[in-house]
Amino acid sequence: MRQNAATGQEDFLLGVEKSVTGRAWKTRPVEFRVVQAIAQAQGVPEIVARVVAGRGIGIEEAEAFLNPTLRAALPDPSLFQDMDKACARLADAVIKNEKIAVFGDYDVDGATSSALFKRFLRAVGRDCLIYIPDRLREGYGPNSAALLGLKEQGVDLVVTVDCGIVSFEPLQAAQEAGLEVIVVDHHQAEPHLPAAVAVVNPNRLDEPGGYGQLAAIGVSFLVIVGLNRELRRRNWYAQQGFPEPDLMQWLDLVALGTICDVVPLTGVNRALVAQGLKVMARRDNPGLRALADVAGLRETPGTYHAGFLIGPRVNAGGRVGRCDAGSRILSTDDEEEARQLADELHHYNMERQAIEQAVLEQAQNQIAARIGPAGEVPPVIITHGQGWHPGVIGIVAGRLKEFYQRPTFVIGLDDEGIGKGSGRSIPGVDLGAAVTAARQQGILINGGGHAMAAGLTVASTRLKELETFLASRLAAHVTEALSGLSLKLDGALAAEAVKPELVELLQQVGPYGQGNPQPRFALAQMKVSFATVVGQNHVKCALQGPDGATVKAIAFRCADQPLGQLILNKVGQRIHVAGTLKISHWNGQVSAELFIEDAAETL
Repeated sequence: MRQNAATGQEDFLLGVEKSVTGRAWKTRPVEFRVVQAIAQAQGVPEIVARVVAGRGIGIEEAEAFLNPTLRAALPDPSLFQDMDKACARLADAVIKNEKIAVFGDYDVDGATSSALFKRFLRAVGRDCLIYIPDRLREGYGPNSAALLGLKEQGVDLVVTVDCGIVSFEPLQAAQEAGLEVIVVDHHQAEPHLPAAVAVVNPNRLDEPGGYGQLAAIGVSFLVIVGLNRELRRRNWYAQQGFPEPDLMQWLDLVALGTICDVVPLTGVNRALVAQGLKVMARRDNPGLRALADVAGLRETPGTYHAGFLIGPRVNAGGRVGRCDAGSRILSTDDEEEARQLADELHHYNMERQAIEQAVLEQAQNQIAARIGPAGEVPPVIITHGQGWHPGVIGIVAGRLKEFYQRPTFVIGLDDEGIGKGSGRSIPGVDLGAAVTAARQQGILINGGGHAMAAGLTVASTRLKELETFLASRLAAHVTEALSGLSLKLDGALAAEAVKPELVELLQQVGPYGQGNPQPRFALAQMKVSFATVVGQNHVKCALQGPDGATVKAIAFRCADQPLGQLILNKVGQRIHVAGTLKISHWNGQVSAELFIEDAAETL
């Protein structure tokens, strides 16, 4: 976006000041000089250089951005507080053959972290027990009964992964029982840390900063790097007579967990995912291979496949089935077990989709009834229902957040009037900090998270108080975030430019995800020659540009929303569309397809 010299008014791409989703279309600002310099220095086409520059990457940074390496990006594990203590204690446990348990979360980040520890310990001649709490019976994170149960089983050391940073009472109970615990987490910490041998978390308040974007799997990988180094220092491998394991072989797990936890794919995360996707493409992990097969993945995996095909199936066990199924499939080397677990998770995923749709419809009806046809949407949306499955509330919160463009909580209430909730936020609004503040105020039974996602436990009698507290705390932040609501675009394309060759060129700027969004382009004056509803509320269409070229396109989950309705009602007419490009493989043919994210009527 820029100002028009004659009018002093801001220019919007294709003149779209307010699209059908209420957003202005703004071009990412770039300096033509920088684009040319990047293109020349890196030997890339100008469109690739423009995308790089549009992400704020300068001429000197472009080489590292286009070719991310762990050698350059991976920090020394010892930089982190308590890391050396954690690695020393783990090395003691390995050498003394103590019984180790990994206590993980039931999402992909927790499952990959748990599987990584198990695979490393097996590779150094040891093993560990993996404990994943039952979502319905135990909820999120360590609980006293589970930890004390592990102690009774003879466990000497517990490593919590993707959880534990605010588990004060359970970890205190473990310490009093003589059970040692190492916390490996990435969620927001408080000034007071839980009772543990070591707390490794880049989001500790006493960390110097710079690595807070790491997912738990990234932190776990750094712990493994440090532990491997400590075992080497103690001459473990020479004494045992086997070589050090190649830690790079498990980067497929690191990439999957990082992508699925939707952390920024910048800095070290970018290098971990870039290298991890290469490992994933080798299909060495039996569980990942089985999941890819059951999902119908026949092409080289990218962030989309990890985030939308493999990840949801790993997650499905923790949402509606067996909570340990995800960690089991990622840690097994048994081909038959991997196939059986993949089939099981595939069916759990289909069950999850049905439950999710039912909860989504109830939540939408509740919100619509509350705000009315012309009512003002509150700064924070809280919706709740009796018996809503806790395994889908996070996904539903994400759907509602996208539709209403407000931080949203979805809360499922049990028969005792206790609600388990999951929240999703919009850029610029720190939900995790707000939930932590609500817990410190005594409004919540429990709660925590990070900027874009949070979880909580609350009594039904305090829901109104919670809504008032969050609205008061976040209203100004929401208003500010909405004032800049726009769709950032990397430029406009002619229909004839939408080809597989262009998509392949743009892959040089990947991996894409949070913090490095997929390039988005606008296509002007596209005639909707065909449109229909397919699958779960998707709108599939064919578009024809003024140049006569045809583009296949699809808009997801929007048939009953303004975006879908505009496309369906404009058959035979022209509209502006904007979205991302993907390569489509169908019946042996390769083509480029537009994933429509927004649209606007032509002037």
